[in-house]
Amino acid sequence: MTYDIFAMYLSHYYRFRVKGHEEYKWHSLTTVNSFVRKEFLLVLHHIALLTILLPVTLFFRQDQGDFFIGCLFLTELSTPFVSLGKILIQLNLQDRWLHKANGGMVLFTFFVCRIALFPFMYWMYGRHYAIPLYSVPFHLPLSANLGNCCILAPQVYWFVLLCRKGYRLYKRSRGTDASAAAHASKDD
Repeated sequence: MTYDIFAMYLSHYYRFRVKGHEEYKWHSLTTVNSFVRKEFLLVLHHIALLTILLPVTLFFRQDQGDFFIGCLFLTELSTPFVSLGKILIQLNLQDRWLHKANGGMVLFTFFVCRIALFPFMYWMYGRHYAIPLYSVPFHLPLSANLGNCCILAPQVYWFVLLCRKGYRLYKRSRGTDASAAAHASKDD
């Protein structure tokens, strides 16, 4: 998580430096503050995982919940696709098929590994203990349910943002395809 925050800061810093912003000639409290303000939710998410989730999973769970902890590691499977998307944009390749295919993989892996994972965990727990899915939350400690809700809420928020961005890109792509086809038919 520390590396993620640092890598996100460096990406932010160099993106603004390349654009020629004067305050980005060197690292300073101003550049760090700008990054934290612009990416507040992501920074908060990573700090919370580092300072709350990590100690709880390592020291306070008393060897319980290995299955849930293992499943939570699956949430990171979408990260390479998110990172590749950012790299493709920085390389100015956002209009290529690779960027579009990667966007589909981002949506798919993000949904499966960060949202559908939670009902799956509850379903598997219920199956293991032969209880129906709807009663699983009542068999788990309140802290487990609250922790899962705290982790799931930002995932749903970010998935909605990803879907909106994907829809805007799809609309833009369809608009340029239609205008290119109309322009080509005029030339015939």
